[in-house]
Order: sequence, then C-alpha cells, then structure tokens
Amino acid sequence: MAILGASADPVKALQSFKAKQKLNFPLLSDRTHKMIESYGAWRTKKFMGHSFKGIVRSSFLIGADGKIEEIWGEVKAKGHAAEVLARLAKESALRSAETDRRNLQ
Repeated sequence: MAILGASADPVKALQSFKAKQKLNFPLLSDRTHKMIESYGAWRTKKFMGHSFKGIVRSSFLIGADGKIEEIWGEVKAKGHAAEVLARLAKESALRSAETDRRNLQ
C-alpha cells in the first residue's frame, strides 16, 4: 500500500509543508493540474460569494489492479484518516477471510 498527496503547489512549498507537518509519504506537485483534473479534484469552489477553481480535498483508494475502489470527495482533515484506516482494515479482513476460505478447499 502507498499513500501519496497531490497539490498544485511548487515542489519547494510541498517540501516545507511535509517537513512542518511531519508527513511520512510523498507529496506530488501538479503545477499543470493535469492529474488533479483527471481525478476530478479540480473544481469550482465558492467562498464568500465568489466562485473560483481550486483543489477539493479528496481521497482515492486505488486497488492493486490500478482501479479506483473508493472515492472520498470533499473531505475534512479531522477524522478522515481514521475513516480511511477503517476502510483499509475492512479490506484486509475480507482478503484474509478469502485466503482462509481458499486454504480450506
């Protein structure tokens, strides 16, 4: 399993953010928004009556086959990591049960 972050910020800004937040996973700089747009995370946002384009914080669970298994759109930072970890634990339990079933056959 790998965790990646993506932002439109320059690499230097991401390096500073990663160090400040003590993150232990890579942050990818997508200055052209190509990848961010392909995941549907570059959208129109509204703030104080103004509309503008920006990144909507989102998470994607991508399976070993490269297919998106789950999307969390417009997430809030607080509590989101626990939600994703619970989903991963569920996935791990399902895989273990499937392995056990195969071994019993």
